[in-house]
Amino acid sequence: MTSQTAFETEIASLLIEALDLEDKSAQDINPTEPLFGEGLGLDSIDALEIALAISQKYGIQMKAEEEQTKEAFYNLQSLCAFIEQRR
Repeated sequence: MTSQTAFETEIASLLIEALDLEDKSAQDINPTEPLFGEGLGLDSIDALEIALAISQKYGIQMKAEEEQTKEAFYNLQSLCAFIEQRR
C-alpha cells in the first residue's frame, strides 16, 4: 500500500466521516486504488455525498458534468489534487 500524505489522510478522514464507513479508517484507503468499482467500492450516491462534504469543508463545487470532476473521483490522489488546485 502506498503511504498517504498529510492532506491525503485529511481527505480520507473526510470520506470516512461523510460516508459513515465505520469499518474503515483513513489509513485503510490506498491513495492509488480506485474509489469506485473494485477499489473502495463506492457508487454514484457516495460521489454526491463526497462532493457535498468537500463543498461544505473547502467551498469547492464539484459539477458532475465536468470532465475534471469525473477524473478527480478516480482515486484519493486525484481527489486531493483536484481540491488543492482549487483552494
